Amino acid sequence: MAGFDEYGVYFSDDLRGNDNNDSPNANNLQVTRKLKEFIRDDQLRNHYNIGQFWIEVSIEDLAAYDEELANKILKHPSECLPLFEEAAKEVADEVTKPRAIGEETVKDIQVMLRSDSNPISLRDLKSECISKLVRVSGIVIAASSIRAKATSISLQCRSCREVISNISVKPGLEGFLLPRKCNSDQTGRTVKCPLDPYFIIPDKCKCSDFQILKLQEAPEAVPQGEMPRHLLLYCDRYLCEKVVPGNRVTVFGIYSIKKVAKPTRSSGLSESRSNIGIRSPYLRIVGIKVETENSGHSSSIPISSEDEELFRHLASSPNIYDRIAKSIAPSIYGFHDIKKAIACLLFSGSRKLLPDGLTRRGDINVLLLGDPGTAKSQFLKFVEKVAPIGVYTSGKGSSAAGLTASVIRDPSSRNFVMEGGAMVLADGGVVCIDEFDKMREDDRVAIHEAMEQQTISIAKAGITTTLNSRCSVLAAANSVFGRWDDTKAEQNIDFMPTILARFDMIFIVKDEHNERRDAVLAKHVMDVHMNAQKTIEDSSEGELSLNLLKKYIAFSRAACGPRLSASAANKLRDSYVAMRSGTRDFEQQSHKKSSIPITVRQLEAIIRISESLAKMQLKPFASDEHVEEAIRLFRASTMKAAASGDLTGAEGFTTEEDHREMVRIEKQIKRRFPVGAQLSQNSIIQDLVNQGMSERSIQRVLTCMLRKGEIQHRMQRKMLYRLK
Repeated sequence: MAGFDEYGVYFSDDLRGNDNNDSPNANNLQVTRKLKEFIRDDQLRNHYNIGQFWIEVSIEDLAAYDEELANKILKHPSECLPLFEEAAKEVADEVTKPRAIGEETVKDIQVMLRSDSNPISLRDLKSECISKLVRVSGIVIAASSIRAKATSISLQCRSCREVISNISVKPGLEGFLLPRKCNSDQTGRTVKCPLDPYFIIPDKCKCSDFQILKLQEAPEAVPQGEMPRHLLLYCDRYLCEKVVPGNRVTVFGIYSIKKVAKPTRSSGLSESRSNIGIRSPYLRIVGIKVETENSGHSSSIPISSEDEELFRHLASSPNIYDRIAKSIAPSIYGFHDIKKAIACLLFSGSRKLLPDGLTRRGDINVLLLGDPGTAKSQFLKFVEKVAPIGVYTSGKGSSAAGLTASVIRDPSSRNFVMEGGAMVLADGGVVCIDEFDKMREDDRVAIHEAMEQQTISIAKAGITTTLNSRCSVLAAANSVFGRWDDTKAEQNIDFMPTILARFDMIFIVKDEHNERRDAVLAKHVMDVHMNAQKTIEDSSEGELSLNLLKKYIAFSRAACGPRLSASAANKLRDSYVAMRSGTRDFEQQSHKKSSIPITVRQLEAIIRISESLAKMQLKPFASDEHVEEAIRLFRASTMKAAASGDLTGAEGFTTEEDHREMVRIEKQIKRRFPVGAQLSQNSIIQDLVNQGMSERSIQRVLTCMLRKGEIQHRMQRKMLYRLK
């Protein structure tokens, strides 16, 4: 009958043809018998008793038992897997007897396969791989809801009511083509049934769950200038709901093809004929392994026993911290504290799960803020290469949905599906955001939750879920005026305190003019260009190679989770109280709150930095030395940036006494002259001189306030107009 030819092999229990070893039935019976002998173990019984009707089989174990049988499954999986599942069902029937009343019929068993072979790239999947088992890796960026697919259907004719039962449907995304003519027409009936007479009887269909996933190439595997490749994954039965968007996975499945959607009416006949024979590839999964663990650390980088021994030896050396800092972007001159901060970001602190179910992030966020041409973007590019998982993006070209997650409509099913953004793809690694100041304010607000809680909550189009974004953020930004203006202090920073408080370390990078430093820097830049092909072994002693540093970071993040010692905790408590007091005193002197608040988040930042320093040495506890270095780094970064007051950088005032006098003069000016008052410069100076203040100091304060825009100078009237 047209439309009923099945892709499969049918056989009976009649063993009369066993003497003919070349018959397909005999071969299939022999394969089934071997598979039954292979899977006789306790795993199937234990899974069956707890309601998990599946068994996982290693290809390597099967090859050790029967290499020919393993090769047959690898080359012809579509034929052998049904035999494998039938053998598993027969074994389950034997090992689970006697069963409870009402469970006389044994359940179908799903066979999942796994392999330790090296995965191939999505770009290497060619036509010769079709209908074979392949192993690929990537990132799941979208997952559909669970739907039902018929595995066996029953048809009925609309005219003569004839029923055809138990028609098997091919697995995967291939559908079933209904017959065009009724079966009864071939019996010689005088009354013919019309064309397309059959319809499906829903009550007599057997269905199974399936889910569609979208796999994308890992960012580090995409060639420069290329778009990442995608592949559809088909999961069925117990393989559904194994992964969520953002998981790095290695999947094992049958490389299959499905028909391309029919052309529209407007396409014309010629295009319809040109589409004949065109098929779209997808992967029917038979096994899946999630590479990203629950802690957010990636295990995709293989670590051998020799590597582990080398890492233990490196960690025991006293100067490992300095060696790692030197290895961070060695082609960039200077910026020692920034390199040490980036080293702490790469190693990160320890993620903690509290008894109440809440978590405390261990990842460290760093912001580089300052002048152009100070190698901020080069730091970001280096971190993208050396981090076990690194994603680079630009703030101007990134939206809130591109950084977090988006909900789109699947063109084929018309259902809403969710796709993860950059921070979801960087789960377990680092996301580098360049031009952070060019982002829209709404887009920056969208990453608040991702930076602190390390989750992304979505409530759109009826989809309400939470994705993991356990990643560090390294951001680079310019000041408001392009270059850092010392006379305008906190006006250089155009960020809300809510986003600044989520950065553990904030560095203000200035392009300072120093003849001696400029000469050394110029010599270093010329050496870099002249010796561009120089290997890392020829460079300065003590630097670690890029691959070694990348492996060491991955090993440390996976194998070490240090905590604070008791003495270090006491020392940190006293330092935090002193920092809060110092910030409060500074704000009282300058009568203005700092742009970067010092809160409990900053205390947790110092804890994370201390833990990352201990993790570099593979130590279980952070000691007093680690806390001291963490406090020093925090003071050199965030505290220094927060202390940029009103009169920071005013020319000629270098001593503390001069600074206090300037603060007092500015305070008197703001107190005595209201907003909007118009007074001559001479009257202001004369009024303050009568109070015993220095005329020279008053002139400098007025000049500084004029640069900050707090007063406006009108030359034609020689007046000072108070703006703020």
